[in-house]
Amino acid sequence: MAFNKIWCTVALGLLLPFSCAHTDFFTSIGHMTDLIHTEKDLVVSLKDYIKAEESKLEQIKKWAEKLDQLTDTATKDPEGFLGHPVNAFKLMKRLNTEWGELENLVLKDMSDGFISNMTIQRQFFPNDEDQTGAAKALLRLQDTYNLDTDTLSRGNLPGVKHKSFLTAEDCFELGKIAYTEADYYHTELWMEQALKQLDEGEVSSADKVYILDYLSYAVYQQGDLAKAMALTRRLLELDPEHQRANGNMKYFEYIMAKEKEANKSSTDSEDQAEKETEVKKKDYLPERRKYEMLCRGEGLKMTPRRQKRLFCRYYDGNRNPRYILGPVKQEDEWDKPRIVRFLDIISDEEIETVKELAKPRLSRATVHDPETGKLTTAHYRVSKSAWLSGYESPVVSRINTRIQDLTGLDVSTAEELQVANYGVGGQYEPHFDFARKDEPDAFKELGTGNRIATWLFYMSDVSAGGATVFPEVGASVWPRKGTAVFWYNLFPSGEGDYSTRHAACPVLVGNKWVSNKWLHERGQEFRRPCTLSELE
Repeated sequence: MAFNKIWCTVALGLLLPFSCAHTDFFTSIGHMTDLIHTEKDLVVSLKDYIKAEESKLEQIKKWAEKLDQLTDTATKDPEGFLGHPVNAFKLMKRLNTEWGELENLVLKDMSDGFISNMTIQRQFFPNDEDQTGAAKALLRLQDTYNLDTDTLSRGNLPGVKHKSFLTAEDCFELGKIAYTEADYYHTELWMEQALKQLDEGEVSSADKVYILDYLSYAVYQQGDLAKAMALTRRLLELDPEHQRANGNMKYFEYIMAKEKEANKSSTDSEDQAEKETEVKKKDYLPERRKYEMLCRGEGLKMTPRRQKRLFCRYYDGNRNPRYILGPVKQEDEWDKPRIVRFLDIISDEEIETVKELAKPRLSRATVHDPETGKLTTAHYRVSKSAWLSGYESPVVSRINTRIQDLTGLDVSTAEELQVANYGVGGQYEPHFDFARKDEPDAFKELGTGNRIATWLFYMSDVSAGGATVFPEVGASVWPRKGTAVFWYNLFPSGEGDYSTRHAACPVLVGNKWVSNKWLHERGQEFRRPCTLSELE
C-alpha cells in the first residue's frame, strides 16, 4: 500500500504534512451492527465470485490438459495423424469453433455479481469522516481510562469477548488521524507504537520512513527538539536523500542554536507568561480530572459515614394503589444529591420493544442551546438518540405511567421518552439537565418550565466503562440492565441543584442502551409544593 501525503511549507522553510479538519463521529453499536451484516453479505458474494472463477479456471485447465496430450501425439507424426479423416475434421472444428468458445470463456467476466453487490452496498459504507470519528473514539478511551498504546494495540481490555489487535499499519493510521487534528501528543504515541511493532519484526506495508517523518515533526511540535533531531537522523539513515528530512534537520539545528542564545538571556516576562499559562491550565483541568477518575472508579467520596445513610427498601410509591401489594425494590445510590435506584423496573421484553421502536430513528443526539432554546448537536455529546411518544406504543405508555406512579410527578408535561445508544467511545461530558439562570429561554418553546427531575433507565449491561458520574460530589453510578435511577435537578424552591452536574463516561467495551424521561415543573405545583428556603 502506498502512503500518500500532501505537504505545505511554513516560514523559515520547515516542511510539514498538510492537515485538514474532520468533524466528530457520532456512533451507536445499534447502527454499526448493520455494517457487520453488510460486510458478511459482501464476503458471501466474494466467495461466490471466487467459486465462479475457480470453476472457469477448472474448465480451461481440463481443456488445456486434453489438448496438451492431443498435440503431443499429433506433432510427432503430423502427416500420419492427419491421414485419419476424423482427425483432420476435428482439427478444422477445433480451430474454427472450439478455440473461439475457449476464447469467450477466458474473456467471460465472472465478477459482475460481486461488483453489482458492491455498488449497491457502497452507499452504506462509512466514509473518511466516520473513520476519523472511530479513531478519535479510541483516543478518547485511551485518555479517559489511562490505557497505554501497547495495551490498546494488543486488545488487552477488560470484559472483551472477541479479542482483536492493531497492526503497525493500523497504529500508523491512528497517528495520521491524530496529526490531521493537530493532536501531536497522540500522533507521537501511535507513531511510536507503529515503529515499535515494526522494530519487533512485524511484517507490514507501513513504511518506517513515513512513520519517522510524522513522528519527528509531532515531537518537534511538542517542544522536544533533541528527540526530533534524533528521529530525523534515524530517518536519514534509512533514506539519506530524503529532501524534507534534510531540510528539517537544517531547520532544527538552526532553532537549537537560537534556543541556546535565548536561554542565556531569558527575561522575567517570559517566565511570568509561562506561569500565567500554567495557572490557566490548572483552572481548566480539575473537573476533567475528577470526571475521568470517576469513570475509572477512582476518587469516589463514599465514606463510611455516608455509607451508613444509604439504605435499600421495598417502595410502594407513597401508597400508590398499583404498588401496595407489589412494591418495587429501591436502593439509595447517594445522599446529597439524593440519587435512588429502582431494581427490576423494566423487563427484558419492554427493553427490546423500546429498542426496536427507536432503532429506525436513531440520529445524532442533541442538547438545548442556551441562547436559542432550540435543540442542537454538540461535540461533547457523542451518542445517537430517538424520541418515543406514549401514543405510539402501549409499552411506552405503560413506562410513562410507571414513572409517574413511582415519582409522584405528573408526566403529562414531561418530554418524550428519549432512547440513547452509546457505541464505542460514546459519552456525554459533564453537564446540567436543568437550565441555569443565565439560560432563561432554554425550554421556552416547551412552555412547561424547567427540568425538575431526571429518570434514567439502564437497558443494557456494559462490559467496561459507561458509568454515570457526578464530579461535584464524587459519585459514580454503574449501568445495570433493568434498573433505573432518579434524582431531582431542582430544589423545591425551584432553584437549580448544582451538585447534580453529571456525565456519561465513554463506553470502553460493550454496548450501552439507556432511556430517560425529563420531568418539568408545570403540573407539579401540588405534587411537590415550593418551600420558602432557597436551598430546600
